[in-house]
Amino acid sequence: MMEKTLGLLFYLKPTKNDRGEDRFIYLRITIDGKSNEISLKRKWVVSRWNSRSGRAQGSKEDAKTLNVFLDTVAHNVHYARRKLMDAGKEVSSEMVRNILLGQEEKKRMVLELFQIHNDQMEKLVGKDFAYGTFQRYQTSLEHTKAFILWKYEKSDMEIRDLDYDFISEYSFWLKSVRNCGHNATMKYLSNFKKIVLSCVKKGWLPRDPFFGFKLARREKVREFLTKDELKMVANKKIEIERVGHVRDIFVFCCYTGLAYIDVKQLRRKELLKGVDGKEWLMTQRQKTESPTRLPLLPKALEIVAKYSSHPQCEKLDLVLPVLSNQKMNAYLKELADICGIKKVLTFHIARHTFATTVTLSNGVPIETVSKMLGHKNLSQTQHYAKIIDLKVSEDMQRLEDRLGN
Repeated sequence: MMEKTLGLLFYLKPTKNDRGEDRFIYLRITIDGKSNEISLKRKWVVSRWNSRSGRAQGSKEDAKTLNVFLDTVAHNVHYARRKLMDAGKEVSSEMVRNILLGQEEKKRMVLELFQIHNDQMEKLVGKDFAYGTFQRYQTSLEHTKAFILWKYEKSDMEIRDLDYDFISEYSFWLKSVRNCGHNATMKYLSNFKKIVLSCVKKGWLPRDPFFGFKLARREKVREFLTKDELKMVANKKIEIERVGHVRDIFVFCCYTGLAYIDVKQLRRKELLKGVDGKEWLMTQRQKTESPTRLPLLPKALEIVAKYSSHPQCEKLDLVLPVLSNQKMNAYLKELADICGIKKVLTFHIARHTFATTVTLSNGVPIETVSKMLGHKNLSQTQHYAKIIDLKVSEDMQRLEDRLGN
């Protein structure tokens, strides 16, 4: 923290009602040219005041007592200034004045600020944030609360006490005690960092405790169905109606790339004629609010037609009657067993299958796939392209044939 110029001046200040020689003693604190005054609630006689030294004049006992008091006040000013500097806070005449008057700023607490952030976010759900995002921040708050209690045995702590060691220990706790994976840990820390950076910007924290801490996520191989597996799932005769119902919705997403929440909310009015005169899907991803526009493939159109007269779809103007995410994923496990697929089927695998098996593996450019998936940038789509060994093999075979010719 840079040293700042400090000036102190004790002086007598008359008021409108002062008729005699007695005046109130004031202190003017000046730091870097900006001043603030404090009344010391004491009076002194003008004729016994040295305005140059800013002290009582003479050797009488009352003058000596007053000067000792003024020296103590001056000492307290320097102490308050040093206190602010040591805490990494702004050093100003107003801040020093507040400390002298016992009006120090209210302590800003980590969990209290986190809760305020989440309360504000909740009010913006459906406008600026998806409900799932709000839930993730709520979970992150609960993790932070549990960590502070575990590590410091406190119900909360001051934001200014955050440092690199806190972040490092928090990361270790999430992985060891909470048993979170690396990427989940990084996600929770990223949520927490948003609150921390807000405090840094407001000047409540002198430095970013995340500085030097890497929040990089590890790339994981994403499961998807191969061409044969997709064919097996799509064509398998399913005797159990509820499993067949879930299979149809899953296959629809394999051919459209929609995430669970997006297909659940998909309305019939979002199926429109495209520029080519064919049936297009034109919607918006809830997670990113990015537009998704793509022509529907025959298999997807077949499933749409199958449920066109479904009571739930007709009543709510839905394209498909989607169950809860929990039920969908539970029935998908049954579907995997029926089809003899060893992979753990989850709804998100359908989205990955669309990106890899249905599009990229069949030569659709990654830029087009990115647009159809509703990704905001190409880097979000890049990880899909890295796992298509079959496509790499086919491309290299074509190259080999050309070189041979």
